[in-house]
Amino acid sequence: MNVSEHGDHRLWPCSALPTESVAMAFADRSDAGRRLADRLRHLRSENVVVVGLPRGGVPVAAEVARALGAPLDVIVVRRLRLPFQPELGMGAIGQDGVRIINEEIVRVAAVSANELAAVEARERVELERRARRYRGGRARLPLCGRTVIVVDDGVATGSTARAACQVVRAQGGARLVLAIPVASPHPIAMLEQDADELVCLQTPATFAAIGQWYADFAPVSDGAVADCLRQTTERVPSTRATGVVLPTREEEVEVRAGRVRLAGRLTVPEGACGFVVLALAGGSSRHSPRNRLIATALNRSGLGTVLLDLLSVQEEVDRSNVFDIELLARRLAGATGVMRERPKMGGLPIGYLGTETGAAAALWAAAEPDADVPAVVSCGGRPDLAIPRLTGVTAPVLLIVGDLDQVVLTLNRQAQARLRGENRLAVVPDATHLFEEPGALEAAAGFAREWFIDHLAPMPQPARGT
Repeated sequence: MNVSEHGDHRLWPCSALPTESVAMAFADRSDAGRRLADRLRHLRSENVVVVGLPRGGVPVAAEVARALGAPLDVIVVRRLRLPFQPELGMGAIGQDGVRIINEEIVRVAAVSANELAAVEARERVELERRARRYRGGRARLPLCGRTVIVVDDGVATGSTARAACQVVRAQGGARLVLAIPVASPHPIAMLEQDADELVCLQTPATFAAIGQWYADFAPVSDGAVADCLRQTTERVPSTRATGVVLPTREEEVEVRAGRVRLAGRLTVPEGACGFVVLALAGGSSRHSPRNRLIATALNRSGLGTVLLDLLSVQEEVDRSNVFDIELLARRLAGATGVMRERPKMGGLPIGYLGTETGAAAALWAAAEPDADVPAVVSCGGRPDLAIPRLTGVTAPVLLIVGDLDQVVLTLNRQAQARLRGENRLAVVPDATHLFEEPGALEAAAGFAREWFIDHLAPMPQPARGT
């Protein structure tokens, strides 16, 4: 039997998974998690995030996260059940638009397109509700560039596990490990294609239900999931909870934009999955602590940054330059074209984040037909200054404003009404224009980080072997 060794723990390849001849019931989900963690200790040295499938997978995942000293989060997926026979599933959905449909079951059960759409719409509402409930206002952990261990308490059909794997791929996970205590042998071949590594303790041929392999398989409530996530987060150092501080390279750069050279600061985290150009003008420079804090939040999530001054110090003295949005946008677009050719940028996607009038410049530049910008964020900016071009912006746009900054909030809402593509207005509570209140800038940076992680991460690749 071909078995790979990791210290004293054996990792079974899928072709040699143990069967019921060596099967034993788990005392409960915590017991299953501890046994599973023993098989995963070879991953301790990697940049790991553990994600559990609610509800039952979270207590199992918590034990794995504890043993590996890794942060814990959830990936919320929902089974799509037959309308007239809800105990049977016909697929699953997940965040980021992930959708797995068992076409054979849909065909045999004669489920119409309208019936399927109605079930999916209902489950998507529930999916988003649960995601908010479980995290309790905490930001989703970044998966980009990291080893992600997906954990459930068992697998029967494999549809929810497959959906979870696709969510991880969509969010840019570098390596995907699917870890389950017990599974029916039938979906194993599919799951092997979805994951880079599959760890399963038992695959009994007489599998009937997950619960039969647990002495205690009591239901897990939404509250218990939320408590489990909160308690695990409190045990993990804050730098792990918001993204591991990755090794980075930093340097001052000059970027040509037409006839001028723009000063910038380039930061490249190890394994960067994309870059964000911070378009700065009007006194908000690359040296600003506020901009450096935002950039650091992005860097800790595996995103490279370029803090780019669109005007020289001398040019900013003339305030008309600060409000010359067309000039700023032209320089930003020109600089982006040059940066795409830099080897250090690695041909990775480049998004824009603008503050002050730089936000309008970012939107103006993104409206160009050949812009190829996957995402734009305005952070305390003036997107209303780009209103003549907003209908041409096809990139997803996030507008971040403090709720006490009523004038700029109104201007942002007016600008949002002109956007035609995906967009969102994120309002930071109890914050003024520059987010100077305690925790306000960190909250704004968190909104930006999540937006870029969602939209700059590599798209999921086809499953191996398909």
